[in-house]
Amino acid sequence: MHVLVLGAAAGGGYPQWNCNCALCRGLREGSTEARSRTQSSIAISSDGERWLLCNASPDIRAQLAANPELHPRRIPRDSGISGVLLVDAQIDHATGLLSLREGCPFDVWCTPNVHQDLSSGFPLFPMLEHWGGLKWQPIGIDQAREEVRFEIPACPGLAFTAVALTSNAPPYSPRRGAPTPGDNIGLLVEDRERSTRLFYAPGLGRLDDRVRSFLRQADCVLVDGTLWHDDELIRAGVGKATGDDMGHLALAGPGGLLEELDTLPPAVRRVLIHINNTNPILDERSPERAELTEAGIEVAHDGMRLEI
Repeated sequence: MHVLVLGAAAGGGYPQWNCNCALCRGLREGSTEARSRTQSSIAISSDGERWLLCNASPDIRAQLAANPELHPRRIPRDSGISGVLLVDAQIDHATGLLSLREGCPFDVWCTPNVHQDLSSGFPLFPMLEHWGGLKWQPIGIDQAREEVRFEIPACPGLAFTAVALTSNAPPYSPRRGAPTPGDNIGLLVEDRERSTRLFYAPGLGRLDDRVRSFLRQADCVLVDGTLWHDDELIRAGVGKATGDDMGHLALAGPGGLLEELDTLPPAVRRVLIHINNTNPILDERSPERAELTEAGIEVAHDGMRLEI
């Protein structure tokens, strides 16, 4: 299984265009040792030729340009992207579909909740009908079924299990503040030939024993690293929402994601993605980054390649 990290940041990227927090300012001035990052997205392939885009960020054009595997190579109009899967309907994970309009129709895998939000509150599905449309491929998660196993023709040899996660629905959803199964999913991706597994969850608000069981099945977890502290935006003076409000489990503190990752078998590769511009782990010289290094936890960056 081949995995490309196209973008590793949370919404707004790093540095965020209108943010003057210490980390964004430090990167611009050169006083902070860090890498710039675009908004969160990955691509998965079983053969290195056909790629499934997992989330389509607003930065998709730059991300495609930076990854030769996704360039056109065979015919005059072409792409390495053979389909798109959305884990939620958040604006930083779906807006890039507009920039892919020249390639429509695309197969798009998502849950009924996500399809509803992207057909009404943020109506990408109706809008893109003018360019050939998006062909919805339902991922059947709802109140009665919180996991579903399926296959994607563009990824022969890979088996996908979608897992309902506790997070929040986007602001334009009628379920904002009261999410239901299908507003946010994680993915367990199994390479049948190699018997290896990836668990991908860029939005993770809470963990229960059901989700922990999927984490423990994986050889590599690529999971939510949005915030170090739950009240990080408030501390930085750039917002009023907590991580819990937004549907992201903070890394530090009692019950934080770091404690959860520490319970995984030692052989599991642990990588953080969807990192907010206020998170001190972006600073490669910070105590928080040193703590991750000591714990054997990696921080994803644009252009990172994983072989699983």
